[in-house]
Amino acid sequence: MRPEIERLGGSLIRAVAEANIGRDDVIPLWFGEPDTATPDFIKEAAVRALAADRVFYTQNRGIPPLREAIAAYASGLHGRDIGTDRITVTASGMSAIMLCSQLIVAPGDNVVAVGPIWPNCIETVHVMGGETRIVPLDADGGTGWRLDLDRLMDACDDRTVGVFVNSPANPTGWVMTADDQLALLERCRERGIYVIADEVYIRLAYNAPRAPSFLDIAEPEDRLLAVNSFSKSWSMTGWRLGWLTHAPELGDAFAKLNEYNLASPTTFVQHAGIVAVEEGEPFVESVLERYRRNRDLVVQRLGAMRRVRLPHPDGAFYAFFAVDGVSDSLALAHRLIETAGVGLAPGRAFGEAGEGRLRLCFAAGADTLSRALDRLEPHLS
Repeated sequence: MRPEIERLGGSLIRAVAEANIGRDDVIPLWFGEPDTATPDFIKEAAVRALAADRVFYTQNRGIPPLREAIAAYASGLHGRDIGTDRITVTASGMSAIMLCSQLIVAPGDNVVAVGPIWPNCIETVHVMGGETRIVPLDADGGTGWRLDLDRLMDACDDRTVGVFVNSPANPTGWVMTADDQLALLERCRERGIYVIADEVYIRLAYNAPRAPSFLDIAEPEDRLLAVNSFSKSWSMTGWRLGWLTHAPELGDAFAKLNEYNLASPTTFVQHAGIVAVEEGEPFVESVLERYRRNRDLVVQRLGAMRRVRLPHPDGAFYAFFAVDGVSDSLALAHRLIETAGVGLAPGRAFGEAGEGRLRLCFAAGADTLSRALDRLEPHLS
């Protein structure tokens, strides 16, 4: 086994969750997914595709109708033409992130990333023998998060091949401003560094119709790798379908990488994806409004608990809060399962910058969240 694989860390979120999945006495808020199933109109599209025998191999970069549907959706979302030659369909957003690391990272290279960060993002760099350098956000007066852009660029050197930005961010809910995106893109252009933009939560923003995107400002030939997914906006976490938007000249490379990783994304799932992007706008708007109400509930309730410090999340569906006096978030997460019956993700799972915090996913129903907060209150007040 390669040393890089031996050194990979296991998921601390899974460490908390897997021993407790299925317990009737625990409210599970540890994973980043809703507690409601994929809407029927998407499931029915998959059933129709199966009935029509859409079960054979397809093009490596995805079936043309799905790539066309994604290109049309992205063009409308960003207000500029994004051609199908820039779209590669992937077997999930996570698969897209892995493909990005396979494309640009060689042993000894490094990727600079904004943290705290979902650990899977940086582990793909380690798989390739690269190094990651985490530049943490600052809790801005306890009410939000702030990025020091100069500090981020100072972490780059002549072996830096990429800067990884997840916005809206998991776990913090931070949203990068359009001005910061432009400044970062220009600096990376000057130095020949890729921007890997994980934008899977782009539709889940609470202060604007959607979050700012690098695709709003980038030129087709820029070294931008934009990751998106069907998981969050369309409630399709278990379907494993995503896409990359990239420079046209990278299409052949991503076709090869898809070939050698999986041949092509699952065929009948791709047909469901077409229906999701073409007919799913009312659903996306409805889940955003649901998550906005949930966020307000969680911010109000957690903010009233004496030991809790919670920067307000502006996007995604997580509350990432500190607990006074806590230095071991993993131990606290285990303890809250047994004492409060609520499953949360430990902040340490998102790197050293997350230690002392817990992540609560508020994509569940309001009644479920209220019960969980009732249970947590005696332990956090």
